[in-house]
Amino acid sequence: MSLIQKEVGDFSVQAFQNDAFKTVTRADILGKWSVFFFYPADFTFVCPTELEDLADKYDDFKKLGCEVYSISCDTHFVHKAWHDISKTIQKIHYPMLADPTGVLARDFGVLIEATGLAERGDFIINPDGKIVAYEVTASNVGRNAEEILRRVQASQFVAKNGDQVCPAKWKPGAGTLKPGLDLVGRL
Repeated sequence: MSLIQKEVGDFSVQAFQNDAFKTVTRADILGKWSVFFFYPADFTFVCPTELEDLADKYDDFKKLGCEVYSISCDTHFVHKAWHDISKTIQKIHYPMLADPTGVLARDFGVLIEATGLAERGDFIINPDGKIVAYEVTASNVGRNAEEILRRVQASQFVAKNGDQVCPAKWKPGAGTLKPGLDLVGRL
């Protein structure tokens, strides 16, 4: 079952960001682009490499008007503890959402009920609160922030230019396709 165009359900969770705790709700994601970046757990091996990669690209996401939210089923206190002791995690300035009850992981279909951990899933959410792109990978396969950024750019382009589509490896400034016209030329 596809999650494309699924509306994000109501939620209210605690987050750790910039040495402070705060509450993040569904209302906070409306009106702007968002990336929800689920990972299995704090204090693990692959997760910090991914989170650091996102931290390195965070300014690029912000320039697009896109907020990044990393999410695990840990508490906000565990996020803070990990941040306090890890030089890698100290690079993070985006909100780290705490999902200890799995409300978000269930809503996005990435909760592994048997372990209480989330699969590695990244979801691009449009300003209306709907999922427009996502990828879920095995827990032992790390993701690439550059590719997620490219998918945000393509999703934003298509949202503004609904009569055009982005081909494989599309980047801003590259050519696009127009349904019907480009298809006729290829038959």
